[in-house]
Amino acid sequence: MNVSIALIGGSGLTRLEALSIERQRVVVTPYGAPSAPLTYGHIGDMPVVFLPRHGQGHIIPPHEVNYRANIWALHSVGIEQIIAVASVGAISCQPGNLCVPDQIIDYTWGREQTFVEYGRTPVNHVDFTEPYDQNMRERLLAAGKAAGLSVGDGGTYGATEGPRLETAAEIRRMEQDGCDIVGMTGMPEAALAREKGLHYAHLCLAVNWAAGKTPGPVTMEEINTHLNTGMQEIQKLLHQLGNQGKKSMA
Repeated sequence: MNVSIALIGGSGLTRLEALSIERQRVVVTPYGAPSAPLTYGHIGDMPVVFLPRHGQGHIIPPHEVNYRANIWALHSVGIEQIIAVASVGAISCQPGNLCVPDQIIDYTWGREQTFVEYGRTPVNHVDFTEPYDQNMRERLLAAGKAAGLSVGDGGTYGATEGPRLETAAEIRRMEQDGCDIVGMTGMPEAALAREKGLHYAHLCLAVNWAAGKTPGPVTMEEINTHLNTGMQEIQKLLHQLGNQGKKSMA
């Protein structure tokens, strides 16, 4: 069975209740080990491959995720489309909201950002004007609507290094730059997917107000409250997407 769609799960989505698991596959890559074996299964009528970004048991911090191995592994088994689920901080939206961003700004540093390497691969200047695949974005938004969910259309994802949360001043700068949400895993994942010609879209859940947006510190209690509720909505959206069948993502 050929599977063309992958789900990369972030914080709170280390497993999929909607996923009917069939098998796992260990993939060896030139860039080391992916975060976990690839899990094959179905969501409704849609065959998918699932990969937990932070590993089984959420043990890999965002700055140590082997993004190149993850993307290379998915590409090597025939994946053409990726839905990347991520928990984010809210800058211009509300905690608890789902959104499908259409732009990204990279504030990360020190990560392996590209497959292009001196002496190993030719220089490849990929276009990244629109970092997310528009067709996939529309499919996610349509699935959310069909599931009776409110899903924000558009917005800019600001990718920071982590694993610490941001300062209030950093968030003010990001807001001035036009960021609507802030996360730690959006880059280089999206750029690497583009280099491999994969159609990539983000499905984001805001789990807390970003630093300085409310009085006091960001608390894990707040994050976990929105994470638990919001992940149920994400499961519902993905189940709706699966019920639409694999052709809906073609």
